[in-house]
Amino acid sequence: MSLIVQKFGGTSVGSVERIEAVAERIVRAREAGDDLVVVVSAMSGETNRLIGLAQAIDAQPDPREYDVLVSTGEQVTIALLCIALKKRGCEARSYTGAQLKILTDGAHTKARILDIDSANMRADLEQGKVVVVAGFQGVDEKGNITTLGRGGSDTSAVALAAALKADECQIYTDVDGVYTTDPRVVDKARRLERITFEEMLEMASQGSKVLQIRSVEFAGKYRVPLRVLSSFTDGPGTLITLEEDDGMENPFVPGLAFYRDEAKITLSDVPDRPGVAAIILNAIAEKNIEVDVIVQNIGHDGRNDFSFTVHRNELHKAQSVLEKLREELNIGGIETDDKIAKLALVGVGMRSHAGVAARMFTALGKENINILMITTSEIKITVIVEEKYLELAVRSLHSAFDLDVENPA
Repeated sequence: MSLIVQKFGGTSVGSVERIEAVAERIVRAREAGDDLVVVVSAMSGETNRLIGLAQAIDAQPDPREYDVLVSTGEQVTIALLCIALKKRGCEARSYTGAQLKILTDGAHTKARILDIDSANMRADLEQGKVVVVAGFQGVDEKGNITTLGRGGSDTSAVALAAALKADECQIYTDVDGVYTTDPRVVDKARRLERITFEEMLEMASQGSKVLQIRSVEFAGKYRVPLRVLSSFTDGPGTLITLEEDDGMENPFVPGLAFYRDEAKITLSDVPDRPGVAAIILNAIAEKNIEVDVIVQNIGHDGRNDFSFTVHRNELHKAQSVLEKLREELNIGGIETDDKIAKLALVGVGMRSHAGVAARMFTALGKENINILMITTSEIKITVIVEEKYLELAVRSLHSAFDLDVENPA
C-alpha cells in the first residue's frame, strides 16, 4: 500500500461533472489499495471572479480581507468533492488550511509554509478515509487566513507530501506530462518519461507553465517524487526525480522553454565604478520589479553598457525608476524594447557535453536569427531574441538537438 498525495487544479474540478470524474478516479485509486490525500484548487475561473468582486469595491483591497475572500473558492471544491466521494461509498473528510493547521508566515497574498500539523490527516488515513485539503491557503500564528499566491495549490500538495513522507505527489493537470517544449508551437514535441528536479526548475523558471516554481523547489528540497499527470486521460505522465537516470530518454538536453512577456532595458554610457549596478538594481527591487537576464558590456574610458530584462508589464514602472536615477548616476541613455522573447535550452547533460552553445548558436544562425542577449548556467543556456522569430527559433532548436526524435543517439 502506498501513500499518495494527489492535486487537482482548477480545470480538473471546473464543473460538477468534472468533480464527479475526479471522484471516480480517486475511488479507483483507493480500491487499488492506496492511501490518499487529495489537494484541490478552486473551480476554474472562481478565484478570478472573487478577485473581481474585491476590486470592484477597491482596486487595492486590504490584503488580510483579500485572503479571507479568495480562500473561499477552495472551500467550495473540497466540500463538493467529499460529497461526491461519500455518494460513492468512499469515506472522506475535508479540511481548509486553517482546520488542518498549515502554519505560514504573515505575508498575505504570498505567504510561505512554515509547518504542517499532520496528526488529523494521519488519524483519518488510519481509519481508511480519503483526506481532502483546500490548496493555496494556510493560517498564520495569529489565526489569520493566508494564501500562498497564484498556483499555490501545487506547493500545498508538495508540502503535505513532505510532511507525510508520501511515496509520491501526483499533480493532475490538463496536460499529460512535461513535454520537450510547448506542443502548440512544435507539433513533434514529445512527452518526457522522466526529468530531474534541476531541469524542471529551470524549465519552470524560463517559462514552462506545467508546474509552479515554488512547488518544484519544495519537492527537490524534501526529496518528494513528483509526477505530472492528466486529469482527462490515463497514462504514466512524467516523473520528476532527484537524480539523473542513465535510462532516461535524451539525458543530454531534455527540454526547451520559452517566455514571451519579456522587455529589455539598456542603459548606455554608464559609469564603470563599483556599486553602480547595485544602486540600479536596488532601485528596481524596491519597486518589487523582478529582474531576469542581466548583461554588462565593458566599454572604454570608464563607461559601459548595462542591460537587463523585466516582465513586459513592469517596463514602464522600471523605466520611471531609471529616469530618476539617470542624472544622479550620470547615465548616458535609456533604451527599451518590448518586442523580445526569452528562449532557454535546459539539460543536466550539458555538464558533460562540450559544444552545446556552439550547436545552439549555429542552428539560430542558419535561420538568420540574431541573439540580443546571452546568459548561461551549468545546465542552461538562455538567449533573448526578437519576439517575431521566437517560434522559428524554438522549432529550429528542437530539431537541432534531436528533441523530436524518440530515441536520440
